[in-house]
Amino acid sequence: MAPPKKTKKNNRRGMSNKNKRSKRRGMSNNKRSKRKGKRKGKRKGSKKSILNARMVSKKRYTDLLKKKTMRKKMAKKDKKELEKALFVNYCKCIKKLKYSKDYQEGAEYPICMASVYTNRSLKPPKDVAKKCKRYF
Repeated sequence: MAPPKKTKKNNRRGMSNKNKRSKRRGMSNNKRSKRKGKRKGKRKGSKKSILNARMVSKKRYTDLLKKKTMRKKMAKKDKKELEKALFVNYCKCIKKLKYSKDYQEGAEYPICMASVYTNRSLKPPKDVAKKCKRYF
């Protein structure tokens, strides 16, 4: 004789699948629903290392800088590459100056901003210093 087919009645006999899962984990229904609502904010991720960032070659970097300063037409990919390279250089500069004892605290931001962006007459991105804090 064939086993009986599963119908809605067979499923209703015991517990629903949701209840079975929560019982297996050792939680009752009310605890399960309370836990769902707790996660609201962003999770804080671990800090990334700026040293592991993939950089363009020195020659490519200087070529891209020349193109930008001469105001020549640049492809979208080239613009992104240059922005990332400038950002990495800025963050590395800040990290070096922040932990050296030659400069007073807080002086690293304007020094690096000048050396990477303003001396080359480039407009720095918005909140670049805050974005850098994720890396060290």
